[in-house]
Amino acid sequence: MPLLLLDLDNTLLDRAGPFRAWGQSFLAEIGAPETDIDWLLSIDADGLTDRWDVADAIRDRYRLRTPSIDLVEALHDGVVEHTRLDPLIACALRIADDAGWVPVVVSNGAVRQQDAIIRRTGLDRYVADWVISEEAGVSKPNPRIFVLAAQRVRMQLRGSWVVGDSPEADIGGAAAVGLPSVWLHRGRSWMESRFAPTRTADGLIPAVSAVLAG
Repeated sequence: MPLLLLDLDNTLLDRAGPFRAWGQSFLAEIGAPETDIDWLLSIDADGLTDRWDVADAIRDRYRLRTPSIDLVEALHDGVVEHTRLDPLIACALRIADDAGWVPVVVSNGAVRQQDAIIRRTGLDRYVADWVISEEAGVSKPNPRIFVLAAQRVRMQLRGSWVVGDSPEADIGGAAAVGLPSVWLHRGRSWMESRFAPTRTADGLIPAVSAVLAG
């Protein structure tokens, strides 16, 4: 039984939508212009900016007295609250499981948020386990985190596939550990010359189909 190593944010679960929803609500709460959502999205950089840096940028722009830790907590809780599991994603994971694949989440991020999202959405019912970088002490693209994911479910990496939306973290990580991969392009073009995905897909469902056919 091979492993299906899956990214979390914007792969299994939409993160861009929940962050935007939280951002719009937060801006309305502090009386900021609605159009500032574009600034907030740019600062967030699709989740790549450290949460503390996002909080500090918000405090500086709006001259807030709110402690950074409270803003970080609000961001975490807001994203968790707005995140939902698409039933079609759950169905795709069930199909992969029925076909003999073992889905395991491998995610960079904070344990508190990622663990809460996995459990609150019910995603935990469709995956064998999950590894979060903060808890593991290593993050993608370091090959070690994929090794830890395999150890978590007491399986070998041989025959596994990696699926994710990050060129460097997911596809670069797969290349570093010598595994085939599927890149979720999300409307982007592949720009990296050092490595490339085995397959490209526009969402998790066609990605799972590519793996099953691969």
